[in-house]
Amino acid sequence: MPEFETVEVAAENGIGKLTLNRPDSLNAFNEKMTAEIQSVLKSFSSEKSIRCVAITGKGRAFSAGQDLKEVAPGKSFADSLKRRYNPMIRQITGMEKPVVALINGVAAGAGMSMALACDFRIMSPGAKLIQAFVKIGLVPDSGSSYFLPRLVGSSKAFELAALGSEISAEEAMRLGIVNRIFPDEEFAEESQKILDRFANGPTRAYSLIKKMMRHSATSSLEESLEYEAYMQEIAGRTEDAGEATKAFVEKRPPVYKGT
Repeated sequence: MPEFETVEVAAENGIGKLTLNRPDSLNAFNEKMTAEIQSVLKSFSSEKSIRCVAITGKGRAFSAGQDLKEVAPGKSFADSLKRRYNPMIRQITGMEKPVVALINGVAAGAGMSMALACDFRIMSPGAKLIQAFVKIGLVPDSGSSYFLPRLVGSSKAFELAALGSEISAEEAMRLGIVNRIFPDEEFAEESQKILDRFANGPTRAYSLIKKMMRHSATSSLEESLEYEAYMQEIAGRTEDAGEATKAFVEKRPPVYKGT
């Protein structure tokens, strides 16, 4: 994999890790970073040996969102979103493997949107989530208007977006925005356990579950029942499903290969 200027990349034991690396700017997104993130996500998506992806930030922030120093007068916001941010969100949600956000510090604006796009979110106790767009007279983007109401309900989502309040880790857990909070001294170790579990699990099943959750957002019960039957047929024909059945009969843990 090529060298990058604004991100760090590692791949080990089935886990691809993308670390946003502009700590002096709280890992704010500039043009270079969004291009490099897209490149890394594309590589992770196609690499079969990678069965789980983790996204985090270097230093004291996950990401503060768009680097406002790059926002020139007259610049097209729509162009920036369509060319830079929307592709990243689609890559995360379309990734046929779990994507975990390790929220080590503040995640604001598009940084929060990126975290919301991930399948699983882990926060450190001192981290904050902020729908910061309204603080500069803008509206939520990069998927926040889609993800947030589905997580917390439309009324609470409006409150968070319109007031731009800081959301603590405890509040994020109460609202169902994050899945785990780990103390700073245990953050790396406990997060690694989650990543290892995904990396050694039934990858195809995870991919199908992601698709099913998205499908359910706009489906009736009857449509969901039909889609479940369709997806279960696919899952049941995977090698991992066969291995799990065999392991159950043999009274041993299954060894998943992600196929």
